[in-house]
Amino acid sequence: MNIDYVARNLELDTRIRDFTADKLEKVGKFLDEPVDVRVTVEQEKHRCSAELHITHRFGIIQANEETDDIFDAVNLAVDKAEKQARRSRKKFRDKRRKADRNNNSHWPVEIVDNASVGLGAEPRIVESTVLSIKPMSLDEAAIQLEDSDYGFVVFRNAMNDQVNVLYRRRDNNYGLISPE
Repeated sequence: MNIDYVARNLELDTRIRDFTADKLEKVGKFLDEPVDVRVTVEQEKHRCSAELHITHRFGIIQANEETDDIFDAVNLAVDKAEKQARRSRKKFRDKRRKADRNNNSHWPVEIVDNASVGLGAEPRIVESTVLSIKPMSLDEAAIQLEDSDYGFVVFRNAMNDQVNVLYRRRDNNYGLISPE
């Protein structure tokens, strides 16, 4: 966390710097690095104000407080910033979970008994499995195919957002099935 201090009509001593840095650690646990913080403290007669401007990977957080004591103003401003950071983190997490929930559609795989195919008989399902379809690149699908027990991988191509099937051929090469 990179912290820059600006003081107006006030001498900024190490006590205020240390107090502010300790309080900002509470905010830092909700934000991903890199985090840049600009702390502006100001004193006019009997009024002290603290303003925080926090820039992080997902946005900007601002908080401003005025009280009679500079330490109280910093403390209240940090509390406001912590609320905003917590809300921002929760919003990002919920958005990511919702996207995962929407993108992870499932693809049913059924194994049909050989003897039941043809001859006008009804095909009999021997085993049924549900596979999750995840967005990934062709290279990632090939790696997953190597680790898979099945001879194929169903995935959503990250390049064109279409459902593709990558399978292992009898000659140990790979085949790709993709829609037109």
